[in-house]
Amino acid sequence: MNDAATTTATAFTEQLLPPWRRAVLKVGSSLLAADGGGLSPKFALGLAQFVSANVLAGREVVIVSSGAVAAGRAIVPKAAEAGAGIAARQALAALGQAQLIGLWQRFFERPVAQVLLTHDDLRNRRRYLNARATLLELLALGTLPVVNENDTVSIDELKLGDNDNLAAVVAALVDADALFIATDIDGLYTADPRSNPAARPLDEVTALTPEVFAMAGGSGSSVGTGGMRTKLEAAAKAGAAGVETYLFNGRSAEVVRGLAQDRLRGTRLHAAQTRIAARKGWLRHAPVEPGAILVDAGAAGALVERGASLLPGGVIGAEGDFRRGDMVEVQLRGEDGQRRLARGIAQYSAADIRRIARRHSRDIEAVLGYSYGENVIHRDDLVLL
Repeated sequence: MNDAATTTATAFTEQLLPPWRRAVLKVGSSLLAADGGGLSPKFALGLAQFVSANVLAGREVVIVSSGAVAAGRAIVPKAAEAGAGIAARQALAALGQAQLIGLWQRFFERPVAQVLLTHDDLRNRRRYLNARATLLELLALGTLPVVNENDTVSIDELKLGDNDNLAAVVAALVDADALFIATDIDGLYTADPRSNPAARPLDEVTALTPEVFAMAGGSGSSVGTGGMRTKLEAAAKAGAAGVETYLFNGRSAEVVRGLAQDRLRGTRLHAAQTRIAARKGWLRHAPVEPGAILVDAGAAGALVERGASLLPGGVIGAEGDFRRGDMVEVQLRGEDGQRRLARGIAQYSAADIRRIARRHSRDIEAVLGYSYGENVIHRDDLVLL
């Protein structure tokens, strides 16, 4: 089954969404591309209203938006003929990015921030950590991050492939509770409803089995890069990180209005486990770098009893030569020696930690000349052993 055609929203049963605090909304090219080329606000307006309603309710939303290449093609219609393959697409993306951000900014009074990511940003642990910190800071500042793959510099062998999978990665990156995928079909069916009258809508999918994937097909849109199969692949990635995925028809004003009131007409794809359990499991089993961060009894008590972040004031020193973004052990040094206490992602290198040990967080920048934040390890990046 592909997602090239719009079907009727009445086929799916309305269901209430579980509570969520932070979400990623993925919007595909098929919802933004104008018939004559370029971008259209026709469906983007309703989706923007969904975002605004949730932001006003105290929630946080990150948009992953396609459409830059389609926008660039409208600016220079013959651009695709001037180059070959990825180079032409990179040029079109560069031309269209400003148009894409301008489209979203027109719907919001709050600032819209453009964030361009590449495969390298997400496979390199330190760059991953920097991307995460930037997105979380943008949310804390009350802005609306709009994420896209950096097609201008990506090459085929390093591309994330499509924005469905990018959205899943971003959902895990920012510890989202939900991934909303707006498409131009109502949800997942047991078969292609356009060619099979016996196709049934699936309101819920509890496990993404091979049989479920067999119901999906390739891309059916002339402007998109993926069909329902890529959406299921994205849901699998998100689910492994404890993030639930919701597929819905972004062309239906009724469906989008209902979604703003936590009512879904579409397909709910359950996560394999809770978000917290998924992250803690990863933290517990990811390879650890040689060395350790040494802490005193006061810091150990704060970590164990209060679930606090590790601050430099409770750090005695650091062993080894690990770098920012590495997974390292936290060890308690006492009269009876050292014992393993926790493990987590270091916000600072071993060399930096030795310089800021026993200092107050406010002194970090004065000592180092820069600061990555007040924590040596944030509590969300730490698990007790």
